[in-house]
Amino acid sequence: MSTTEEFRRNSDNFCYRHPDRQSFVLCQRCLRTVCPECRTPAAVGVICPECMAQQRAAETPAQKKAQRRWGRRSAPLAVVSSGRPIATLTIIAITGIFYVIGLIPVVGTMVGNALAFYPPFLVPQLGPIEPWRLFTAALVHSGFFHIGLNMLALWFIGRNLEPLLGKWRFVVLYLLGTLGGSVAVALLAPTTIVVGASGAIFALFGALLVIGRHIGADIRTIAVLIAINFAWPFVVAIFTSLRTGDYFAALNDVGVSWQAHLGGLVVGAVVGLIYARTRAIRQRPLQIGLLIAVGVALFALLAVPAIVYY
Repeated sequence: MSTTEEFRRNSDNFCYRHPDRQSFVLCQRCLRTVCPECRTPAAVGVICPECMAQQRAAETPAQKKAQRRWGRRSAPLAVVSSGRPIATLTIIAITGIFYVIGLIPVVGTMVGNALAFYPPFLVPQLGPIEPWRLFTAALVHSGFFHIGLNMLALWFIGRNLEPLLGKWRFVVLYLLGTLGGSVAVALLAPTTIVVGASGAIFALFGALLVIGRHIGADIRTIAVLIAINFAWPFVVAIFTSLRTGDYFAALNDVGVSWQAHLGGLVVGAVVGLIYARTRAIRQRPLQIGLLIAVGVALFALLAVPAIVYY
């Protein structure tokens, strides 16, 4: 992501030990920006190397003995400091596993039918509700190119955005984006069956756009990519309708849920704004509260299709 001169002059946007490395995570003690290589996981947040050295220097002999005794058990946490996009890779792996399961005859069809999102399954008057579909739709894809394009986009965005936000913020963004896409489908296309992680992918796009703008980065390339991806089904429908004469039928036949794209994009932008405006450690309770409020608001919107359409 290219940056403006104002962005480059602001040292708060870069690791204090590696001035060439952009980051969005602060040490919980000194509040300086640290890159993935300089982070040590703590009970809450991360600690920079200097603060960690001070903490160890202040340890009593008993604490040092306990640290030597139990230190091995915490060794796996070191992978967080390596800068590897662990959450991104985990999401890709889980989604890939479900895609392979979907290839199994009979079993794959049953799993796909149980996980795909279909708005009527959220309406109590139509039978037992199945709320898990709001999220599990992101695990089901219609074909190799569908999952391939989504996971490729997830990799390209996630490997840059996850180190910037941190693992758990990234996961929350992905889940809320998935929920936002499903809610938008329920509101705008209540009789449509939807599969795929496109809503979550567009949430990553939206968050990256807002966060990039907030820290002074050049977001023109990101904005163009979002516009192209969002406009694609509409452009295809236009050309198809020139032959068929029915634009709305052509748009439905494209097989792309623009509603999920829109919902994910909006929710991702909102979550990105929350992250950008509640960056300080002291604002963490506010950040968590706002994220919970976004989730509650999305669930509340599901009452609209249940009242209006059914």
